[in-house]
Amino acid sequence: MKVSVVVPAFNEERLLAGSLAATRAAMAALGESELIVCDNNSTDRTADIARSAGATVVFEPVNQIARARNRGAAAANGDWLLFVDADSYPDPALFSEMNSVAESGHCLGGGATVALATNDPVIRAWVAAWNALSRSARWAAGSFIFCEAAAFRELGGFSETLYAGEEIDFSRRLKRLTRAHGRSFVILHRHPLRTSDRKARLYTKREHFIFMLKTLLTGGRNLRNRGACHVWYDGRR
Repeated sequence: MKVSVVVPAFNEERLLAGSLAATRAAMAALGESELIVCDNNSTDRTADIARSAGATVVFEPVNQIARARNRGAAAANGDWLLFVDADSYPDPALFSEMNSVAESGHCLGGGATVALATNDPVIRAWVAAWNALSRSARWAAGSFIFCEAAAFRELGGFSETLYAGEEIDFSRRLKRLTRAHGRSFVILHRHPLRTSDRKARLYTKREHFIFMLKTLLTGGRNLRNRGACHVWYDGRR
């Protein structure tokens, strides 16, 4: 079984080297694997850093997370796809657990709980709430999503009508597919993915609250508007 690790990256020169080093080390637990970085129209040294880390680099000119993941997946030739964000630091134990689940034959895809290095009690409570929701609803966080490559192609990948929330949409569609195939969708929790608290530091709680409120009030229609999803696209790093 070959696993293709796909990392979408937009202006990630500050964190990418450390993230890819951690990802490379974790990939030792996968057996046969490849690392693909999708440069999502960066204006910094993202592509150069990825090449220096030994990754295959592909380019997506339209700045959109769903398109970047899909472009990376299009260049992959693994039996399984594993999407990891460019500001995350997976450990070998998490990759090993994901590999075992994939090899079992019972699972079609899934995600993992997350951990942020922060002492802010509000952020810690938010992360705990998300992890509980992720496990109960079986929604994968965008920072760590895996699935069988054939299932990804059958679903048509991530929805390119969405500028945020595409991971939840994908989780829902993949869960429907698992039921049709008699397989399962799992959220791994023994080894949470360590990911950056960047968004919590760079954006105020008020900004996050207003975005979530608009998402609820519009029924998610704001997720189809790039301007309304500035937390992901305004380039603040």
